[in-house]
Amino acid sequence: MWSYKKNLEFDLPVTPRWAYLRRRDLMKGTALGALAYWSGWAFAQEKLKFKSNADFQKVDPPYKVTDKKLVLSYNNFYEFSLEKDEVVKKVAGWKIDSWKLEVGGLVKKPRTLNLQDLTTAFELEERIYRFRCVEAWSMVVPWIGFSLSKLIESVEPKPEAKFVKFTTLADPAKMPGVKELSNYPWPYTEGLTIEEAKNPLTLMVVGAYGEPLAKQNGAPIRLIVPWKYGFKSAKSLVKIEFVKEQPKSLWQDLAPSEYGFYANVNPKVDHPRWSQASEKVIDGSFFPKRIPTLMYNGYEKYVTGLYAGLDLKKKY
Repeated sequence: MWSYKKNLEFDLPVTPRWAYLRRRDLMKGTALGALAYWSGWAFAQEKLKFKSNADFQKVDPPYKVTDKKLVLSYNNFYEFSLEKDEVVKKVAGWKIDSWKLEVGGLVKKPRTLNLQDLTTAFELEERIYRFRCVEAWSMVVPWIGFSLSKLIESVEPKPEAKFVKFTTLADPAKMPGVKELSNYPWPYTEGLTIEEAKNPLTLMVVGAYGEPLAKQNGAPIRLIVPWKYGFKSAKSLVKIEFVKEQPKSLWQDLAPSEYGFYANVNPKVDHPRWSQASEKVIDGSFFPKRIPTLMYNGYEKYVTGLYAGLDLKKKY
């Protein structure tokens, strides 16, 4: 069994307050206490508690939560396919019931989390975050998870740990993309500075839309770093390591001229092959609207201090 609470402290101005309350009432009337089963996960929804933030309610323009069907069907997950609409089909027979997440490296208390631990070891909460892809499209998703900082506290990193390296599953027998893209430096790896990892916005995600995380979205556990381009938010994690040197990511290895370590959303720094000044809002329409991209994806006040003294104008 697992439950979570809503936390609007870092949420976007997705809808007016009345819409949040209406959603809560609907949950009470249709899903409260109902059991759902998915890949061996069983959970019961409890009454959702909201933590309001007046500052976000005043920010313009308002952003709408992306339709769940779109988030479940529009996926970048190259371990399965290069085609976004093919991923959901190819994950159908993939089993995750015996999942293990190893946490170690330069820490005093290494640990291994099994599938049940992922939803019970730390208090879960819902965070509604903007998600901005490096391909210049965006969504707004109500993720469910726990702050990575809580996991970091539990393993007690050593003073020499300056970075956190994330490694995802790469199984050519079960993930057709791994076999087909044999020129890729699998497994998929990513990294953050220890300060970025400890930032309260950085989330370890195990669910979305009130349900356990779908396989095409990175089940059973993924990273979400909302002020960075989406490729930094590694899916289906199997290992987290605390290291001394800056880790190299798969994309840095594969295309170093296009992808850097920090990868902060920045409308003033274009990708070598396209502009980052605006983004396409995924809404299911044939011609999605475009909106201006915000610095740090709109989370500037929470993360600017992480980059004091760094020249990020050329850092992609």
